[in-house]
Amino acid sequence: MPIIRLPDGSERSFPAPLTVAELATSIGTGLGKAALAGRVNGNLVDTSFLLAENADVAIVTDKDADGLDVIRHSTAHLLAYAVKDLFPDAQVTIGPVIENGFFYDFSYKRPFTNDDLTAIEARMVELARKDEKVSREEWMRDDAVKFFHSIGEKYKAEIIASIPSNEPISLYREGNFVDLCRGPHVPSTGKLKHFKLQKLAGAYWRGDSNNEMLQRVYGTAWAKKEDLEAYLHRLEEAEKRDHRKLGKQLDLFHMQEEAPGLVFWHPKGWVIWQQVEQYMRKVYQDTGYQEVRCPQILDKNLWERSGHWANYKENMFTTESEKRDYALKPMNCPGHIQVFNSDLRSYRDLPLRYGEFGACHRNESSGALHGIMRVRGFTQDDGHIFCTEEQVQAEVADFNQTAMRVYADFGFNDIVVKLALRPEKRLGSDDTWDKAEASLRNALSACGIVWEELPGEGAFYGPKIEYHMKDSIGRSWQCGTIQVDFQLPGRLDCEYVAADNTRKTPVMLHRAIVGSMERFIGILIENHAGALPSWLAPVQVVVANITENQAEYVESITQSLKKQGIRVQSDLRNQKINLKIREHSLMKLPYLFVVGDKERDSGSVAVRARGNKDLGVMDFNDAVAMLQRDIESKGL
Repeated sequence: MPIIRLPDGSERSFPAPLTVAELATSIGTGLGKAALAGRVNGNLVDTSFLLAENADVAIVTDKDADGLDVIRHSTAHLLAYAVKDLFPDAQVTIGPVIENGFFYDFSYKRPFTNDDLTAIEARMVELARKDEKVSREEWMRDDAVKFFHSIGEKYKAEIIASIPSNEPISLYREGNFVDLCRGPHVPSTGKLKHFKLQKLAGAYWRGDSNNEMLQRVYGTAWAKKEDLEAYLHRLEEAEKRDHRKLGKQLDLFHMQEEAPGLVFWHPKGWVIWQQVEQYMRKVYQDTGYQEVRCPQILDKNLWERSGHWANYKENMFTTESEKRDYALKPMNCPGHIQVFNSDLRSYRDLPLRYGEFGACHRNESSGALHGIMRVRGFTQDDGHIFCTEEQVQAEVADFNQTAMRVYADFGFNDIVVKLALRPEKRLGSDDTWDKAEASLRNALSACGIVWEELPGEGAFYGPKIEYHMKDSIGRSWQCGTIQVDFQLPGRLDCEYVAADNTRKTPVMLHRAIVGSMERFIGILIENHAGALPSWLAPVQVVVANITENQAEYVESITQSLKKQGIRVQSDLRNQKINLKIREHSLMKLPYLFVVGDKERDSGSVAVRARGNKDLGVMDFNDAVAMLQRDIESKGL
């Protein structure tokens, strides 16, 4: 006679064991139909799970995050079902849930095509409409191995054979398709209605390049039709905003095979870089940072002492000279400690803040590289604060305020703060980590910040606060961070003279606001779809003539704009004005000043703004004042 406690605190007793599905129906017919799974004593289970004892139970529907995961996991199996139905010789391997969807890897005698993808999706729709029951079965491991060998599924047999023999093996059956899975799954295929197959890719079996190359099919699945449509629309928007395409279209940068993961900045792209860098340099100055510059290459011994060699060497580029081993710096912190150590410091000097636009190199795998978002050579707006333990909270609070102001100036106002806690592989004692994590929690609380905690995702030397910005189409980007480090200063003999004349080790705060300059510029390009606000735009205004008669006037006002610090170009080509307007519009130019005889004679300009907006004829000085106001306001 189980007693079931529901999330609202109420209890229900039943004369005999019942399934999660039966419990849901007893609460309400609508809930019974909506049930996708259950959560029993905190564990996610199928609706067929038998409740034989007292338990805390929640019914999972498509309104729950867990429900969406169950839908996506089940849709991955529906994909495998459809592939086996259409291509019986294909072998299935693994098919997990990923962010916004799922994938499944297959082995087949020929590459799948886009036409195959269309056929597979159509078959998935047919199978879902059949509303076949999805049932869970428990098998003995060896029996399951024999079964999958017998149907030619060697990959599944290999996976199952690697499972300890004393663990139960759960299989799921829908129609004539059987697959290995822990579950849970939706009760029937009819629950899967809103999905889309997206793309094909290659993937090595078990992620090992020595193994066979499999075919990976990616898809997305959602609880509601409007959610699927909104997601696909976001993908279309993301495609339009791809910084790699816009970088080429707007002549900002390029990358080539001779320098994988490294960026060739063109003049216009370098203007954007300089605007970001000079803005951040002003932030350094306004918040008490002293700018430094440290070497690119440092002796291996220093990296061993810092702990990077033991914890990070696989990501470091190395070189050798005169029988000495060196590494290109993957980060700037050891160099800043050398600057601190170059003189005797007093507690009166603290907090001491160093900033550097430090160029770093990391040996990322070629498969991880992505335009200027993920590169091997990058520059950070890096900074390190040397302070006492008592100063940590105030420094973190000040940094938080500065970071939020910077993000707002760049047009990002939706910021999610996360606290990454101790990883399994780390330096230092638990007591030190307790102290470091507490200092960050206290600082966030003092700022009135609501945050999310990320267990196991801190740096190897300390916990960190992460700042995640949402862009104009809802994507989240992690850029800024501040990290408390009780480890590295001591490892590199960092000391100051305390008030009692003893030597003490300072706390080191690692901080960055935009993070990688390359990545941040890529984010800006995609956030604005290449139409950067006037203060960041490589060219802020073009002055174009209608006929040769206005050439002298165009040159005169162009020079005037340059002297007032405005980034301007003149367009004196012998082309029709409509063609000039169209071409500059495609380059996402903020402003275009057009002049004909009337404008020349009256000392005015016809002003056109981005988006094909005709602002009418203005006195030249009024037009300049308007442009300057827009630049100074940062487009906000």
